[in-house]
Amino acid sequence: MIEANNLTKYFGDFPAISGVTFSASKGEILGFLGPNAAGKTTTMRILTGFMPPSSGAASIAGYDVVAQSLEARRHVGYLPETVPLYTDMKVKDYLRFMGTIRGMDTKAIQRRVNDVIQTCHLESYYTAYISKLSKGFRQRVGVAQAILHEPEVLVLDEPTVGIDPIQVVETRQLIKSLGGEHTIILSTHILPEVSMICNRVIIIHEGEIVAVDTPQALGERLQGTERIQMDVTGPPSQVVGALRAVPGVQDVTYTDRGDGRTSYSIVSRRGDEVRANLAKSVVQHNWSLLRLETAAMSLEEIFLRLTTTEEA
Repeated sequence: MIEANNLTKYFGDFPAISGVTFSASKGEILGFLGPNAAGKTTTMRILTGFMPPSSGAASIAGYDVVAQSLEARRHVGYLPETVPLYTDMKVKDYLRFMGTIRGMDTKAIQRRVNDVIQTCHLESYYTAYISKLSKGFRQRVGVAQAILHEPEVLVLDEPTVGIDPIQVVETRQLIKSLGGEHTIILSTHILPEVSMICNRVIIIHEGEIVAVDTPQALGERLQGTERIQMDVTGPPSQVVGALRAVPGVQDVTYTDRGDGRTSYSIVSRRGDEVRANLAKSVVQHNWSLLRLETAAMSLEEIFLRLTTTEEA
């Protein structure tokens, strides 16, 4: 549904992005993650026909975004970081206006305005002036205009920046609900956003893609060790000694939870199956094993590993 091949964009002599290549299939929610000024917005603008690349090519639903720009844009809904709203208009009038400039007929506009009002939970604000809405509800109006013409592809650039925590949660739920019906590219620098919403993540740094995969798979690729979390009742000093004696264990740390339980974090070499022996050791010492699970590498750790100068 989305294809980007070796996209490069120069502003003067500065390469905002370089050699950006990726694809997104139908119904996928793809997270575009990177620090500020990494090249996320530049990529979004190229995909939506806002600006051409200096070199490379991109297509939306099979239409080249430069050579077939109008056709490609008919298949895209775009929510830029700064939502282009006419604040002196009412929500219903703004959406009707957006339908008109997209070439929709009157019946289609009426049907779709009613649909997107319900989808974006704007029923109570149907006749409200946009200027009276909070930023969170303005974001919803922005999403409503983006999906009004039933596009196959949605491009959402920093959709939760600057809104309060409750609105952030609701906006994320809205975006997730749109997956499946739409292919979505979600640009963000907020780490939890990607792990909560997206099927795959692209990490971009200094204009170049440094990783493309699921968060879990990225962690497995980058992490040469495995972490295991255990809750055990027993004297911590003795438990630590017993766990460290298990073959394959590299390190053990613990946190006293204050309720008679102690949480242990065990680091072992990836590929060494130590969980059974850890459990066996606890049982042999007549301690109670209350929890044992593998801990995945967090998205924050992955992000820092890929985008800090020392690790890049």
